[in-house]
Amino acid sequence: MKISTTIEGMREIRLRYRSAERFALVPTMGALHDGHLSLMRAARTQCDLVAASLFVNPIQFGPGEDLATYPRDFSRDRELLEKEDVDFLFAPGVEEMYPAGAVTFVTVEKLSDKLCGRSRQGHFRGVTTVVSKLFNIVEPDVAFFGQKDAAQAAIIRRMVRDLNIPVQIVTCPIVREADGLAMSSRNAYLDSQQRMAASVLYRSLMEVQRRFDEGEHMAASLIEAGKHLVAEEPAVRLDYFEIVDSETLDPVDDVSRGALVAVAAFVGRTRLIDNVVLAPA
Repeated sequence: MKISTTIEGMREIRLRYRSAERFALVPTMGALHDGHLSLMRAARTQCDLVAASLFVNPIQFGPGEDLATYPRDFSRDRELLEKEDVDFLFAPGVEEMYPAGAVTFVTVEKLSDKLCGRSRQGHFRGVTTVVSKLFNIVEPDVAFFGQKDAAQAAIIRRMVRDLNIPVQIVTCPIVREADGLAMSSRNAYLDSQQRMAASVLYRSLMEVQRRFDEGEHMAASLIEAGKHLVAEEPAVRLDYFEIVDSETLDPVDDVSRGALVAVAAFVGRTRLIDNVVLAPA
């Protein structure tokens, strides 16, 4: 695996392998787990060459969030990527990605203030800015993201469409623990009791899925059922429980044509997200 810590170095790599028919990028912030690795495997099977990026992006963290404590273990991440036969790793520092005096941002209006964007002001602006920079530097043909960050994926799809960026966005399924908890780097923050409590997020989504499968198509009723289940777990504080259109992220009243059910909650001081897509039979 070739590693570059500079933009110039990564561009030289891309130029050298310009003949590759499908060059993949898997953007990450490190602290890799099986969810990330599933993206590498998907990229490996669908593309000729695979690049991963590892960059803890400071501008997507708000005041009081966990930027300083976000888990970092470069050696471990590098070993995991090598085991997955990733071809290239782009691991720049903050100064490399954001030179002194940088004042330019990329914002997807009307979507970036929904779901997590409502409670994490500026978060999605940070995401779309860094992803657009990665696309400009690496110039992938295909980029792989996880369904766990469903709103992020929808916003990136809109950015790519609106800015005519020539990259295909592939969204891969959520990878879960045995009890259903969506894999996340932030799960490492949970103690044993919090870890047990966190599984209520998945159970609430499955309750919504069950009711939908049984014929309940009114979003308000489904949301009420999901919130009721979360409320039974006193260690979990709900941020939002919403049912929205998967592309616009606007709330929907009738889910008979399908919808995204998204939940965010605090377990202790740790904020977790999860979702499920309701699809008509």
